[in-house]
Parts: sequence; C-alpha cells; structure tokens
Amino acid sequence: MSEMVTTTIDLMRHGEPVGGRRYRGQIDDPLSEKGWRQMREAVADHAPWDRIVSSSLSRCSEFAAELASRHGIPMKLDPRLMEIGFGEWEGRTAAELMAEDSETLNRFWSDPLNNTPPGAETLADFRDRVIAAWESLLNSYAGQHLLVVGHAGMMRMVLRHVLDMPLDRMFRLQVPSAGISRVQVDHFDAESFPRLIFHAGQL
Repeated sequence: MSEMVTTTIDLMRHGEPVGGRRYRGQIDDPLSEKGWRQMREAVADHAPWDRIVSSSLSRCSEFAAELASRHGIPMKLDPRLMEIGFGEWEGRTAAELMAEDSETLNRFWSDPLNNTPPGAETLADFRDRVIAAWESLLNSYAGQHLLVVGHAGMMRMVLRHVLDMPLDRMFRLQVPSAGISRVQVDHFDAESFPRLIFHAGQL
C-alpha cells in the first residue's frame, strides 16, 4: 500500500534592495540595511527547515547564506529562481515609465501576456523556468521542509501555478518585502496535491 508524503515549502521574498522600489528584474542590487532588517525580523530565530534554496541574485543569496550558516542548514543556489527579466525597463521606476509613456505601462498592467516590455523575458518563458525549478524541488526533496528565498515575480508564478490561476492574472497577487508564503504538497503514488497554507504571513 502506498503512503502519502508531504513536502512543505516556505517561499520568502527578499527585503528592500539598495535603490528602493523599481523594476529591478535581474539587476544584482544588494539588500539595503532596511532590507536586511526586514528579513531578519521576518525569520527571527525560527529555523525549522531541512534545507534552503535561493535565487542566485545577491538580494536573496546573501541572506540565505547567513541564515544557513547560523543554523547549520544545507543551502544551494538555483539561477532558475531569479526574477523575471524586465529588459529595457530594468532599473526604472513605475513613475519614470509613466512619465515617459503611460500607455505602454498601462497596456502591460492590463495584459502582461501580450505586452512584454522591450527586450524583456516573456511570461511564458518565465513560467517555464520557474516551474521547472519548482518541480525539481518537489522531485528532489519530497517529504522535506524547504525555505526558498526569491523574488515577488517568482513567488507570484509559483502561487499562480499552485492555485491554477491564468498566467495573465499573476500580478493580482501582492507580495510584500520579506513576505512569506507556505505551500504544502501531498504526494500519493504518481499524483501531487498542492495547497496554499498561508500567504505573506509571518512564521
């Protein structure tokens, strides 16, 4: 008789980077002092994880490395968990883009699937690499409790996948700095049954 195995994955967004709020994408800005404080306060001394997996960008990986070292938890980097590439919008604020061409930004907000920023990664390509990383985690670490340190876009994509939302609705999910969401996946034979336990909560 087959037994059910449950995998728990906590998704954590990085704190505020140097330079504040903007379409940062894959620019490798480090955490600001506020960002470090946000992430340390969100976790405190709580460390129930069997392992930590992080985006390779420094605003995620540096905190993940500190946390792993402090608690003796194995850690690895996965570049597939990086934020979506925003192309020519990277480093720009929404206010700057609105002042330059408000219609382009409005079209992206209303229909991001068909209005990719110039030179940016498409939502379909972003979905494929993030969900490939997600499935790899479930296959490699079934039955374990993981912390995945990443980005707002990455978290939206995973949660959209778990909740079976349409791809173009993912930006309706708000993810705060240092926000944490928990997903549990029950594995039974060849089937997997994911569920969102909480979103943007504290541990």
